[in-house]
Amino acid sequence: MAHDTDVHEVEAYKASPGLAVSVADPVQNPGLPPHRTRVTDKDPKAERLANRVVYTLFYVSVAASLWAVAAYMLFPIEDGTATSIRSNNLWIGLGIAAALLAIGVGAIHWSKALMSDKEYVEERHGTRGSEETRAAVVEAFTVANEESGFGRRKMIRNSLFAAVGASILPGITLFRGLAPHSTPDNPIAGDPVALLNQTMWDKDIRLVRDPDGTPIKASDVTLGSAFHVIPENLTELSHGEGYLEEKAKAIVLLMRLLPEQLKETEERKTWSYDGIVAYSKVCTHVGCPVALYEQQTHHLLCPCHQSQFDVTEHAKVIFGPAARPLPQLPITVDAEGYLVAQHGFTEPVGPSFWERH
Repeated sequence: MAHDTDVHEVEAYKASPGLAVSVADPVQNPGLPPHRTRVTDKDPKAERLANRVVYTLFYVSVAASLWAVAAYMLFPIEDGTATSIRSNNLWIGLGIAAALLAIGVGAIHWSKALMSDKEYVEERHGTRGSEETRAAVVEAFTVANEESGFGRRKMIRNSLFAAVGASILPGITLFRGLAPHSTPDNPIAGDPVALLNQTMWDKDIRLVRDPDGTPIKASDVTLGSAFHVIPENLTELSHGEGYLEEKAKAIVLLMRLLPEQLKETEERKTWSYDGIVAYSKVCTHVGCPVALYEQQTHHLLCPCHQSQFDVTEHAKVIFGPAARPLPQLPITVDAEGYLVAQHGFTEPVGPSFWERH
């Protein structure tokens, strides 16, 4: 009998699907904890001190911002040396960092020490407007459309769209001022295609190791080896004369395969020497260094986005997002047996979008 009673009691509390269970002893709302009075609420001196700290931090931020502007002028980078660039970045960065940090610390201290911190509870409510409100909004838009004629006057409406769209163009045009401009002394300064098409490689320029500048003989390049190569005349440049910029365009990877493994076109059969080939190290996707060489497959791998190039077939793309093969540097040997360039690259190095001109 007791067992039957228990079953009936359990079923009495069983709720239908979708209904909440109402119990006789629900969890009581504990309410908010007692309010803790801050020192600044009890002591006027502490309040004044907190007030001074906050506005002092904000003034420190102003000073730091002004310092960042001054540092831009005090540490110019016109000479392009690494020291100037380092000093410019350091002092401007410290000024900006101090300015933002002071604002953040001041705002937090303001909110914690001076702003009202009384606890309150905001009851949840429905976010959907009433039917009357929704109808009133629809009516307002309908009346506005009828009074303005926006829906009826197509010429005015379309010309407005055209005017708003065209008003953005002057701002976009101003961005052109951020790009380099050609000058009589440097006629290709504003042409990125020409800049990337012009490297320090030229006829009879020796291939040397990167970075020590040691010339490379054909006999030094063994099967399966890979050399990181730069033009010999690049070693004569200093950092202030654009060493890094020129190196970024002229860097080359040199490899040796069996001559019969190369599948060369008729026009490029003379671009290699006894199985030795040289290709730009700059990936044709977004310009990352293609520096991983697989000896067994003769594939070059770009570590950034996994583009792969087949060295046996003029570094053609076999996988990944790169859109064209790596540019090939035609090479031969001089009278002393050192590897030299026949001429420069015949196409721009780097990302493919530079060719869309």
